[in-house]
Amino acid sequence: MTPTPKINAPRGTADTLPAESWKWQAVESIARQVAGLYHFAEIRTPIYESSDLFHRGVGETTDIVSKETFTFADRGGDSITLRPEGTAGVVRAVIENNLIAQEGSRQKVFYIGPNFRYERPQKGRLRQHHQFGVEAFGIAEAEQDVECILLQLDFYRRCGIKHFSLQINSLGDKESKQRYRDALVKFLTPKSASLSEDSQRRLSENPLRILDSKDPRDQSACADAPPAGESLSDASRAHFHRVREMLTHRAIPFTVNPNLVRGFDYYTGTVWEVTTSGLGAQNAIGGGGRYDNLVESLGGRPTPGVGFGIGLERLLMALEAQNATLADPRRPLVWLVAMGDAARSSAWDLLADLRAAGITADMDFGARSAKSQFKIADREKAAFCMVLGDDELARGEVMLKILSTGEQSSIPRIEIVSRLKSLGT
Repeated sequence: MTPTPKINAPRGTADTLPAESWKWQAVESIARQVAGLYHFAEIRTPIYESSDLFHRGVGETTDIVSKETFTFADRGGDSITLRPEGTAGVVRAVIENNLIAQEGSRQKVFYIGPNFRYERPQKGRLRQHHQFGVEAFGIAEAEQDVECILLQLDFYRRCGIKHFSLQINSLGDKESKQRYRDALVKFLTPKSASLSEDSQRRLSENPLRILDSKDPRDQSACADAPPAGESLSDASRAHFHRVREMLTHRAIPFTVNPNLVRGFDYYTGTVWEVTTSGLGAQNAIGGGGRYDNLVESLGGRPTPGVGFGIGLERLLMALEAQNATLADPRRPLVWLVAMGDAARSSAWDLLADLRAAGITADMDFGARSAKSQFKIADREKAAFCMVLGDDELARGEVMLKILSTGEQSSIPRIEIVSRLKSLGT
């Protein structure tokens, strides 16, 4: 008989198995904790949106929209796109739900969830990847930029990242960005023949993205490009000066990288990126920036905004490369070993009592030998075993064994919950 063929996960996706899922829970817990300390509340948006949202928000000419989105027509004929990034959907949500409708409104939110990009899968870059991000609306001051940066770095520290570097730049306001775009086009046009094919296209569509290219031809052509700072308006220059001043005051090391841009059209003003060791050439683990025109471009009232996104897969890779230790959020496991039918019935009641008391507990529901049950407990990485047999039932006791030391003792049945609590379950 021909065996039924297996169905594999789609290319560019990965399963998170039980042996690894606790690490995700750990970093997500830290993300929620840190965001809460900075007074950011969680928002959850759909994983798919109208395609027009990303065309208008992220930009028609960006590589993400032009090459990498998962876009399809639904049964009603509407064009739908799996979200390639988090910010546009959050902006749509806060506009639609009137969270920033009133003049002077402010809103600080965070999100954790998957994004989707159809690109060549590689280590740390999957077609389905996950991000922790924050967005702050309604606050134009440099202090809000810096708070987002501090939150991001605080998150990395609490996760255990040992080495990271912060690079910052300013693209300026809308007018400054246009002046810089014009200056860059003027500088690169005589060199267009030496640019990569993608950058030759970008020269007319999205020239700032050429600065972000990893192609050696583009990097060589941009070596002496005019810095964005030369095109900044007085207001943009003062804003960026305040950002640098505040980071210095907080003793946050940073480097001004005049070639730093972000991959989305909506960025204006301050932009930043964080890199770390252990990831090779693709060493970025998160970045962000200000987007003061995005809300208005998506139909809301003019509202400043700023935020960041952190790729969780790359973060976990960096933590592993740096031998960082995450706090395991799982509770110690208590495994019940029952010998005989009467003991199994009593163990079932005890199992319910332990779980009701908030103690993680389990048992084998088959009629296996005590030796086999202990083997299962070891395989499940239990911290404690509780043994019930005829003798224990007759005495109203349970034999408790600490598996790490082999120490065991008989405990009255009515005291077992308090004893386990005292042992840290």
